Amino acid sequence: MEYYNKVIESVGVRFLKGTNYKIERTITVADYVETENSIILLHQGSIKFSEDQELVNEGEILFIPAGRATQITFGSGHKKTEVDNEGFLDQKRKFLQTVSFREIKSLEEDCISIVNFEAKVFDVVNFFNSLGIPPFVIRFNDRLATIVEDIVKESEQSTPGKERVLKVHSELLVIEIVRHILKNRLFMEELSTNSTYFKDPRLIDLFNYIKKNIGGDLSNKVLAKVANVSEDYVGQYFKMLTGINPQDYIEYQRMEAAVELLRTSKKSIRDIGKEVGYKDTAYFCRRFKMMYGLPAGKMRRRETLINVQS
Repeated sequence: MEYYNKVIESVGVRFLKGTNYKIERTITVADYVETENSIILLHQGSIKFSEDQELVNEGEILFIPAGRATQITFGSGHKKTEVDNEGFLDQKRKFLQTVSFREIKSLEEDCISIVNFEAKVFDVVNFFNSLGIPPFVIRFNDRLATIVEDIVKESEQSTPGKERVLKVHSELLVIEIVRHILKNRLFMEELSTNSTYFKDPRLIDLFNYIKKNIGGDLSNKVLAKVANVSEDYVGQYFKMLTGINPQDYIEYQRMEAAVELLRTSKKSIRDIGKEVGYKDTAYFCRRFKMMYGLPAGKMRRRETLINVQS
């Protein structure tokens, strides 16, 4: 248990957004994916996810780790539209209509609440993504559902202390998700084998170096010097502890940094690509679309729209 306490203490949490939606029309998204962790609380109607179309019942929660794509169906109607993730983001307002929390309690239509948040180890590693766990349903957990509702209600307020309250609630959210995993013995093998970076300070040094030098030379030769291992061994060493090779991890971190710049700056796509380590803008754009399912320019418009709605 002490080990899991250490895990939880090492995870930094940041609230990103909370939104209520009325489902206007039933839609299936073939490759639904978010750049951040997503909690979807179903108030009314139905949600189905994964290739098996597993059912989420009213009052239950679907948890989708950052960067984990899944097929998902919003709504209980018989007639449905089928799109890919890019098409969904282009037409999102046709299918999901933003409503207030007060409205959602009186609606008879299908409706959901979505909370997005970051959970990073040592402010570097995306915790749930690094575990390699798939999206899953959290059933029969009224406490977690209440926390989600409290977050969404608070996010609609303009009262003193709002940011502090959201931070506290978001930290409770992550703790309850981890407790649910432990209590129900979900993904225990992934949790025990893919969290080994908590035990090796050299790996933490590598994580921090990569974050601070995201736009620079991050070849295996450079990483080997940071970790004080041979260049021939550093790739094996990194993969043994994390489950992925270092260059794949670096690309993921570069893309996360690019998303943050798209969200918070007005820099050009070309300048953002260079800042996160891509000299070739066309290659950066191809890799970005491959990872997130939509072009960087559309991601920026999506984030701008979300911030306006929030």
